[in-house]
Amino acid sequence: MKGPLILFLLLLSLTSAHAGSFSITQLKDNIYKFSNGTHHSVFAVTEEGIALTDPLSREAAIWLKQALKTRFAQPVRYVIYSHNHPAHVYGGEIFAEPGVSFIAHRWARDDLLATKADTQIPNLVFNDEMSLYLGGTQIDLRYHGPNNGKGSISINFPQQGVLHVVDWVVLGRMPYKNLPGYDIRGMINSTRDVLEMNFDILVGGHADSGDKDDVRFYLSYLEQLHAAVLEGMLEGKSLKTLQQQIRLDQFQSLKMYEAWLPLNIEGVYHDLLDQSYLHLRSE
Repeated sequence: MKGPLILFLLLLSLTSAHAGSFSITQLKDNIYKFSNGTHHSVFAVTEEGIALTDPLSREAAIWLKQALKTRFAQPVRYVIYSHNHPAHVYGGEIFAEPGVSFIAHRWARDDLLATKADTQIPNLVFNDEMSLYLGGTQIDLRYHGPNNGKGSISINFPQQGVLHVVDWVVLGRMPYKNLPGYDIRGMINSTRDVLEMNFDILVGGHADSGDKDDVRFYLSYLEQLHAAVLEGMLEGKSLKTLQQQIRLDQFQSLKMYEAWLPLNIEGVYHDLLDQSYLHLRSE
């Protein structure tokens, strides 16, 4: 019995540790945040059902489905994808039941179909804006143009003042490494657009939640990073030189500042080559 008992205790320990990475936090009124480690989504609980955003992964979705059933006893009515990236929209099939609508921007759905993504494909799409109403709760979806991934949108709960944006607004931390898949100008333009919206709390898909001042601080970093790299490139400086010379120490409070600043510089450098063909200019 000793061997099986040890195996059982080991499995129990691993299960408990894994379950500890999932959590639900009330944000404001009937709006909640669901976290799977460093990944976050949000959901609204109403008397007519639940509207939730990214399921995050198959394992996370299984855990969340049971937690919603136990804690709220309301059916899921909407699953809203923030964009096309698998780290956010995989696990959707766990909620695929009669009466559940899956919603995304049309470019996100197009990419999920084209790449044969192993998740539930949205059955409702929109181009620019879409509003949902569930049990007295309004949910506004908006496309801000290219920024990160395909069809990335903001998800706004205007009555509660809660806004959810994934990947292209990251509060309290540097943008991810060398900005894979990011459109730096699109990030700046989309973030400026977001600041014109009414909200009290912005919940990111990663890192921290914050208010408009936190978003302004993040935007200022993007603007100054872009300007510094562009100026150096126009002066003919190499990537290595830019990484050695550019310092933006007014933003060193951001997590991963020292480790990721050279990578952020690299990301902007290559984005300006890929998107603007800066190296092909004759002047």
